[in-house]
Amino acid sequence: MPHKLLKRFTERFFPAGYDNANSPMPRLVAEGQTPEYFIISCADSRCDPGTIFDAEPGSFFGFKSIGAIVRPYKTGTALAASLQYAINVLEVKKLILLGHTHCGAIKALHDKTDDPEISSFIDVAHEAMDQARHIAKETPEKENENTLLRLAEQQVLLASAKNLLTYPAVKKAVESGKLTIQSWIFEMEGGNILSYDISTSQFKTVTRN
Repeated sequence: MPHKLLKRFTERFFPAGYDNANSPMPRLVAEGQTPEYFIISCADSRCDPGTIFDAEPGSFFGFKSIGAIVRPYKTGTALAASLQYAINVLEVKKLILLGHTHCGAIKALHDKTDDPEISSFIDVAHEAMDQARHIAKETPEKENENTLLRLAEQQVLLASAKNLLTYPAVKKAVESGKLTIQSWIFEMEGGNILSYDISTSQFKTVTRN
């Protein structure tokens, strides 16, 4: 298994061999990392941002959380420390929340899972689920479980974006204009990225050029 996982990585990023300084990874070690993005994504195995964006090493600082759910700030958490480092030391410019369709965490929220570990983490998203149900009721001709889940994926992501602003490092960087927050959803079935447009309060497909 390790050989299978490493084969493509080695071919791409050590093409001249492990000891050749001209290979991408040795060069990154020597020069250090300067990522432009911090991506918070779901832990789902089908939605890894490195695969979705075919990203080179060093392109983004990353953090995974089921459902891409961000809980309100609490000192000493892995996310708080990661944000602090990425913003204050690496000076990332763009913070991207990357959710996705057919998310297991959102389905667990909808189904009111009785798993104590999962429910205790996703409980912060109940208000977003209620908002999704409210929106679904306003369009009864489209009201069904699939529609509700798609709406919930969006609302939970937007709630997480608000929670990000409770993190001191994020709040300070956003207010000073040094950092922007974007909410994206990876549409797995079509391979599209939906980006939240604050001017219309809608998620819109990013145009492929």
